[in-house]
Amino acid sequence: MPKAYVFTRYGGPETEALVDLDRPSAGPGQLVVAVRAAGVNPVDWKQRTGYRRPGGPARELPAVFGNEVSGVVEETGEGVTGFAVGDEVFGNPVAGGYAQYAVLPVTTTAHKPAGLSFTDAATLPVAAATAYDGVRQLGLPSGATLLITGAGGGVGVAAVQLARAAGLRVVGVASEAKKDLVESLSAVHVPSGPELAERVRAAAPGDVDAVFDLVGGEVLEAAATLLTDRTKLITGADRETVARLGGAPVARARTAAVLDAVAALAVGGELKPYVTRTFPLELAAEALRTVEEGHARGKVVIEVAE
Repeated sequence: MPKAYVFTRYGGPETEALVDLDRPSAGPGQLVVAVRAAGVNPVDWKQRTGYRRPGGPARELPAVFGNEVSGVVEETGEGVTGFAVGDEVFGNPVAGGYAQYAVLPVTTTAHKPAGLSFTDAATLPVAAATAYDGVRQLGLPSGATLLITGAGGGVGVAAVQLARAAGLRVVGVASEAKKDLVESLSAVHVPSGPELAERVRAAAPGDVDAVFDLVGGEVLEAAATLLTDRTKLITGADRETVARLGGAPVARARTAAVLDAVAALAVGGELKPYVTRTFPLELAAEALRTVEEGHARGKVVIEVAE
């Protein structure tokens, strides 16, 4: 039977297991994909603790981890057009992607360009698309200064690149261990930790025009003090705090058109996925711990053997 990495109840890592599951079937408007790669994101372990997107459905348990995959179409559901068995695709699964098979809705699935590997494509539906949506939401003019917290993680690395491609000056907050990575992306690095606002002012004199937060909590609160216009404060990590501070969450488009756009940027060289570690499905627990413990530089991807 096909393998999948799941959580059997809400809680910590002790709830996780690699199990056998029946191969899923495609419903109307859906595809069954033989997964070749699955991106690992903080939202994956957060869902294990009980988090769900506002308005999102509750997960059936056991629940498969993962929110972005690439692979090959094995089956098409009723009413599907534009996709056929054998097509190479990437997108957001309906209910998990750390598995040998996943179900994808056609509304959030795109064709994988030939010039993009399965591993790189699996980093785009969550990390790169979130970065793309956030940078567009801020709508800053060329030359403006954007502060990005969590700049060394998967979304952060993509956001720095997209902001730089848009002509923005970028200040990236990340740990000292990720300084070289942040600076390699042509951003000004500021180490995370207490007295963040003071260090940002020292490292990048002048006004900060917007903040793209990917950490939340105290980091988000400190970054907000650098802004006079809180409408230019967005987060992909902490909806409650950003609402209290007068900002907004990243407005996710969640469309195939966005996936096509970020794939084109990746193929064109404006967006490098920065996959720094890969793991086989059998070591999904190790992949998830790397992200959950905050040690990931760039993107972590699970590769699924054919």
